[in-house]
Amino acid sequence: MTDILDRDRALFEAGIKLGALYHQFVGTPVSAETAGSLEEAISKAIGLQPYVDEVHVTIDRSLVRERLTGFGYCELNGDMLHVRLTVKCGSAVVEAALEYDEDIEYPLMKILSVKADAD
Repeated sequence: MTDILDRDRALFEAGIKLGALYHQFVGTPVSAETAGSLEEAISKAIGLQPYVDEVHVTIDRSLVRERLTGFGYCELNGDMLHVRLTVKCGSAVVEAALEYDEDIEYPLMKILSVKADAD
């Protein structure tokens, strides 16, 4: 049986956090005026989870303004989200992101860096 390294766990945890964030918050009602409080709520909610060291969430307010309904809000979409997070598991630190990829018109989660001592 293969041992699970700190690096493996940190990569897994980063992916789980970004996937949970995306599927939990996409569809949330948002306006330009409430975007800041939603960014903070998302950051704090994800930041409570195990191994999360830092979370930075930005909502593209220009896209929010473009999509406002007659009721003064729209739904949060993946292309509006810009997320960076850092996960620490033992000796491993992973930085990951959720960003919209214009070329394929899809929000992608990706690993930005992995730092791990020899496990």
